[in-house]
Amino acid sequence: QVQLVESGGGLVQAGGSLRLSCAASGSILMINAAGWYRQAPGKQRDLVAHITSGGSTNYADSVQGRFTISRDNAKNTVYLQMNSLKPEDTAVYYCEAVVVDVTRASYDAWGQGTQVTVSS
Repeated sequence: QVQLVESGGGLVQAGGSLRLSCAASGSILMINAAGWYRQAPGKQRDLVAHITSGGSTNYADSVQGRFTISRDNAKNTVYLQMNSLKPEDTAVYYCEAVVVDVTRASYDAWGQGTQVTVSS
């Protein structure tokens, strides 16, 4: 089984930056497409950024130009660089990925979430 573990969340002032990491562990062979989602209290979970296996990216309008998703295939890790953070970016951020394990099984995996709080 493959696990995704997020890290890098925390408390930051408006205008600051954070870098989230999502590392795959366990019987991981590779990560295909991956995405970062966020969920604020009382709201639905929304897609923030997505990256394909080939490295193509797309972003929610609300983070375009401020957030960057990237990947390191050698480390089976996906990143989310968040700059110019705003209080409305406050949420629990989740990593999601289509993973392939050592048995060649492909399935969707989710991390446990990491809290990002932006103070004004």
